[in-house]
Amino acid sequence: MYTKFTRLRRRPFPEQTDPESAPYALTRPLLPETPGAGGTGWAHARWAGWAGSLAPGEGAAPRNLRAAPAAFPGGRLAGGPGRCGAEVGGCGTRAESRGGRDLAELEGAGERGSGGPRGPAERASGVSAAAPGERAGDGAPSRAVAGASAMFAGLQDLGVANGEDLKETLTNCTEPLKAIEQFQTENGVLLPSLQSALPFLDLHGTPRLEFHQSVFDELRDKLLERVSAIASEGKAEERYKKLEDLLEKSFSLVKMPSLQPVVMCVMKHLPKVPEKKLKLVMADKELYRACAVEVKRQIWQDNQALFGDEVSPLLKQYILEKESALFSTELSVLHNFFSPSPKTRRQGEVVQRLTRMVGKNVKLYDMVLQFLRTLFLRTRNVHYCTLRAELLMSLHDLDVGEICTVDPCHKFTWCLDACIRERFVDSKRARELQGFLDGVKKGQEQVLGDLSMILCDPFAINTLALSTVRHLQELVGQETLPRDSPDLLLLLRLLALGQGAWDMIDSQVFKEPKMEVELITRFLPMLMSFLVDDYTFNVDQKLPAEEKAPVSYPNTLPESFTKFLQEQRMACEVGLYYVLHITKQRNKNALLRLLPGLVETFGDLAFGDIFLHLLTGNLALLADEFALEDFCSSLFDGFFLTASPRKENVHRHALRLLIHLHPRVAPSKLEALQKALEPTGQSGEAVKELYSQLGEKLEQLDHRKPSPAQAAETPALELPLPSVPAPAPL
Repeated sequence: MYTKFTRLRRRPFPEQTDPESAPYALTRPLLPETPGAGGTGWAHARWAGWAGSLAPGEGAAPRNLRAAPAAFPGGRLAGGPGRCGAEVGGCGTRAESRGGRDLAELEGAGERGSGGPRGPAERASGVSAAAPGERAGDGAPSRAVAGASAMFAGLQDLGVANGEDLKETLTNCTEPLKAIEQFQTENGVLLPSLQSALPFLDLHGTPRLEFHQSVFDELRDKLLERVSAIASEGKAEERYKKLEDLLEKSFSLVKMPSLQPVVMCVMKHLPKVPEKKLKLVMADKELYRACAVEVKRQIWQDNQALFGDEVSPLLKQYILEKESALFSTELSVLHNFFSPSPKTRRQGEVVQRLTRMVGKNVKLYDMVLQFLRTLFLRTRNVHYCTLRAELLMSLHDLDVGEICTVDPCHKFTWCLDACIRERFVDSKRARELQGFLDGVKKGQEQVLGDLSMILCDPFAINTLALSTVRHLQELVGQETLPRDSPDLLLLLRLLALGQGAWDMIDSQVFKEPKMEVELITRFLPMLMSFLVDDYTFNVDQKLPAEEKAPVSYPNTLPESFTKFLQEQRMACEVGLYYVLHITKQRNKNALLRLLPGLVETFGDLAFGDIFLHLLTGNLALLADEFALEDFCSSLFDGFFLTASPRKENVHRHALRLLIHLHPRVAPSKLEALQKALEPTGQSGEAVKELYSQLGEKLEQLDHRKPSPAQAAETPALELPLPSVPAPAPL
């Protein structure tokens, strides 16, 4: 018996560990110091801090996204100020009135685990009785003991003895050895055959703690399997009743790390966790982090601020990923920003995590749409439009009918997604898209706000613009005017709706923008005449020398063309994609003709990241032309350098192009460009990093080239070849 007692003394129970050596987590207060609205003040503060932390040009969130007005009035998924929007302002007062009872209940749990009920004086002061050997003024040890006591408080509610019971027993007993033996008998594994086997473990030096821990782990795993089985068998009402009863009995153990997974598993399988328990979880950061996403959804749907706190880092990460892709150091026509298929893009981390967070909850999906609309309105960042479409199609891939059937944009987005996958809008899908637009009923015009946002997705704009240029080429061969092509007019209608998304959401006037008549009757025919010039010149160059006529490529632009690029967004967008088309065709003459017209465009669209990303990739096909100083001067001096001092993104794209093609550029021109692109004091770190990379590339290039002196001293090796006699015939 004495041997058993000394072994037990060497291996104290976890709850009797010296408070001085307790982990730091146990010395913290159990609850947030300022719970605010039902214990969520920390979430409000963090969300508001993130919302105002970014600059508007960096895909920033608004300073107070929760206070932003709903983008679209009316319908729930059409952007109306549904229930989730209205509850943002009211959740604080409701939760605040109930917060006191919840905190009192949590504090009561800590009181029950601190060694029994307190005396009147202790309850009045809120201070627990000091353990023997502890001074009342020692704050950290007493907090550690209180934390450990609260952790194991639920055991007493279930009639299971804990460390406090053992301490009380040993304090009041007269025979400690008998008391310990009785405690072990009552609280050990109640299996008669086990009592004779335990001494064998002692002989092998296996601690009792290790044995009991292994038994505990095995039982916990079996219990987790059983909970999952209960959640999947029988009628819904019966299994949910069993789970609710199990949660009621086990919830008091939720703070015990060893049993917490069981409680969380039960909550995970309940479609509706009792509100009282949800509030207790929400009030404790550690419990909130530990609970499954299925439980968090039930918390988030009534707490928009807390949901925003979870979503905001994902939105920021998504924007950074898109911007990083646009400034990739790789220049290629085959591997650019638009190369990944829609399904591949939807497998990205951010989209998948958002899909998992939303699940089948329509209310959470509506909240995400409100966040995206508001951020798009505040920042004009079109990547939020991409995320809006990708999230819907990700839910479509998982066949989440609860959301897809109530989103009025689902079928339209599905059809457009197929067009983006093919990078072309054919006649059949064009008619389907037109049917969706024409089917918007009176009184439901706010749906146009969401449709325009989906069409504003850069991947949708890219597909529509490429299809427009392709249709213009076909019309040239058919000798048909643009106004006589219904498919072309529909493409322009979709393009106009997408480009007018921000204005529509900002003005709250849900009407399709009017098509400029001159765009169809003057600008597009002018663009078709450019295509005819290209065909004529190319055919002439392929003729035999004796049949060639002295034809020179036109090198001037009509003044009206430049005016269209400056004053009409639609004309500018189509014109820029025509420039990308001729560059991809390696048409140097057409490019040099159009470059002067790109210096001043509508909203500086020619200096946008998406156009410059595609242009620099296509220019890699004209690598041999960079050896000509006239070509480099027109491209860099006449285009890039006109905006690089005032636009950092242009500076970065020019450096990307030069890093990739510097071996082809003439040395004198390369030196001048290196000086012109040198960063200033106001330049960002990205520009300085790219310039440093360019300097390293040029140094490597200089080392590979032989010096002029070495080239002159090296004699030409001209040795006559020895004559070899022909072999004799066999």
